[in-house]
Amino acid sequence: MSQLHLVRVGALGNVGRFAAIDSVRYPRGARVIARTARGLEIGRVLAATDEIAGRAESDGAILRGLTVEDELLQERLTRHREAAYRACADRLAELRLPVTLMDVEHLFDGQTLVFYFLGETTPALESLTAELAELYETKVQFRRFAETVVGGCGPGCGTEEAAGQGCGTSCGTSCAIAGACGTKPSRS
Repeated sequence: MSQLHLVRVGALGNVGRFAAIDSVRYPRGARVIARTARGLEIGRVLAATDEIAGRAESDGAILRGLTVEDELLQERLTRHREAAYRACADRLAELRLPVTLMDVEHLFDGQTLVFYFLGETTPALESLTAELAELYETKVQFRRFAETVVGGCGPGCGTEEAAGQGCGTSCGTSCAIAGACGTKPSRS
């Protein structure tokens, strides 16, 4: 049976019920990787619940606790998020669109940029955000990263056989980093 947790995710701090796929009971404050309706996100556990998973609908799944490698990836995503914010703010000023950019959120899977605005959503604004999302998708090549995070680095990912090909046996962490950065994980 999966353990349910209340987890806060996203820039707006949405709270939902998430089932831990590894049946771990995560402590309050633990940072986790969660699969939500939007994609992979980093969340913070607010509480473990005593509800039976079959009686309560889950809003997603906790895939694992946050690792050191995940922290490094999050730092990289934050840099790209800040660059996307600056580029969007500059384009809004250039186009003189009557909206205020509040924030940009880059989901952990690298596939989704979410722009938060105050003001009316116009076709010009939608065109601008689509342009920026495509620019940053191409620039940082996150499609490959997202596929690696979700599916692993290839056949046998996480096994001893794959370890000789640059994939660690823990996978989901070291080989996802390697796939995203184009490097092999270091061996200590």
